[in-house]
Amino acid sequence: MQQKGRAHLLRKDLQFGAINEELQNNESLQLGSQTMVMNNIAVVGGGTMGTGIAYVAAQAGCHVTVVEPNERTAESMQGSLSEAAENGIARGRLDKEGARSLLERIHQVSDVEDIASGMDLAIETVPERADIKLNVLRKIAQREPSIIASNTSALSIDELSKAVTYPDRFLGLHFFNPVWSIKLVEIVVGAQTSDETLTRAKTFSEQIGRQSLVVKNIPGFATSRLDLIASLEAMRMLEGGVASAEDIDRAAVVAYGHPIGPLRLSDIVGLDVRLDIARVLERAHGERYTPPNLLIDMVERGALGRKTGRGFFEWSDSAQSQP
Repeated sequence: MQQKGRAHLLRKDLQFGAINEELQNNESLQLGSQTMVMNNIAVVGGGTMGTGIAYVAAQAGCHVTVVEPNERTAESMQGSLSEAAENGIARGRLDKEGARSLLERIHQVSDVEDIASGMDLAIETVPERADIKLNVLRKIAQREPSIIASNTSALSIDELSKAVTYPDRFLGLHFFNPVWSIKLVEIVVGAQTSDETLTRAKTFSEQIGRQSLVVKNIPGFATSRLDLIASLEAMRMLEGGVASAEDIDRAAVVAYGHPIGPLRLSDIVGLDVRLDIARVLERAHGERYTPPNLLIDMVERGALGRKTGRGFFEWSDSAQSQP
């Protein structure tokens, strides 16, 4: 980048959320010890989590490129984004111009190779299977973003880092579903994650209006272990006939102040996702994470929760949680 362009990028009045086309060349966003905001990010995977991450990043002023090769999933993502923006207008959180600008900052492509080289951050949000994630991370690394992150909720960051060129610039950024409602990001630090990468991840979390907590690379980290143990026990209670799904969830909400019950939350997360995570944590931590037969049976017959219209509860499009 020419000196004039560098001066433009590093001018002191750079505002939060400002968009500079020159950032496609991705000079390091450091000025001395000052960490600059991220403006151009990629999200690989346009499912539920990828859609939510793209929305909150664009809401914070980022240019977002979402990689989603499946046409049906891409169409669903576009519909969810539009619906989320409309809901934001209805709730007074966005005006029409703000909603239009937000959606214009999100661009969908069909292949990782279509990501601009040298973006500030790339986050993979593909299914919770190591083989799939490793393959995607290898492709992302070839585009040389400044930082690569995985949205894994259980897999080892150190194992996943083997797919990237610079493991010191790799870490976990674990978001929560629904992303636009839950204001937390779990930052998972690997053995080789640099302090600079961690600092920039914290800054990005603040930039998009999220609190962050930093955890070590132990399977399930902190939040997934807490969340899953409660959800699996709720499923065992339902399986054993202790109470109905509605009453089990009501106990969690009314007695303990949870915003949502464990069974309804499992439906939102996806029962197939719950099962994948349970199997990972069972291998790491033992039988307390063994998935109940009820969960296995529901996944086998395709009752995956909200995304299929039926899980522990019946779902319709109107039941979708929006910002």
